[in-house]
Amino acid sequence: MYDVYTGKPVHCHGHHCDAPPPFSVFSKGTSDTVKMGCFGFLKTMMFFFNGIIFLAGAGILAVGIWVKVDNNSIMTVLQGLSGAPPELKQVLNVGYLLIAVGSVLLLLGFLGCCGAVRESRCMLLMFFVIILIVFIAEVAGAIVIVVFKGLIQSLISQVGVAVVDGIRKDYGANPDVTGLWNTTMDLLKCCGFNNYSDFTGSPFVQNTNLYPYQCCQLQPCKYSNATVANVKGCYPALIKVFDSNSVIIIAVALGIAALELFAMVVSMTLYCQIKSTEA
Repeated sequence: MYDVYTGKPVHCHGHHCDAPPPFSVFSKGTSDTVKMGCFGFLKTMMFFFNGIIFLAGAGILAVGIWVKVDNNSIMTVLQGLSGAPPELKQVLNVGYLLIAVGSVLLLLGFLGCCGAVRESRCMLLMFFVIILIVFIAEVAGAIVIVVFKGLIQSLISQVGVAVVDGIRKDYGANPDVTGLWNTTMDLLKCCGFNNYSDFTGSPFVQNTNLYPYQCCQLQPCKYSNATVANVKGCYPALIKVFDSNSVIIIAVALGIAALELFAMVVSMTLYCQIKSTEA
């Protein structure tokens, strides 16, 4: 005699037959239901969060392209804003950064969404690899900063020499370089890389006999006013910002790392689940 549900033989002794183990008929079905429920939940979470990333990336990319392609229209919009500070016009100089960030976010969001919805192991694996590379780079950067702090400061000093040379060569002659420095100095309330002397000999000073207005407290920003004001450079100002906000920066970095780990775990779980289903 055989069990009608499992197909396994049932042993009988006279008029008495062995009963199947309790709940044996439902245990496998219940387990499969739970697994499918978890699988569906992970797919939904993957789609939702990566959908947000995709939309954010598309928006950032669109703004970046607009900034670089249609400068005149943007200038018209900015000039039409009542009470808008003149420094707002420096947004035109971040177009390339917006395009780069938007492209990466767009790619990640696309791989995550399509990989989850279409149950594509290839897309999920690519998503996992990209996040893993970013995570490894962040961890390696953190280790280098902690272990080789003295070496990094020496390298920054060497970079500072090259930056100052670039200022004296291009500030006032190259619109991109000029705009980038104006944006940085307005944001950090600083002057040059080290101080006002970085601009000595630059095309801007040679043509106007003035220093950038950020380098003075009294205008016009002549050499004498710049010397008296002695506004700190952007490198010391940046170090001060990091030191005063170190707790917030560390918390944000840990939060990003946790999200990246979560994304890797979810994507690899879906990858393995799809693999086992196909098998």
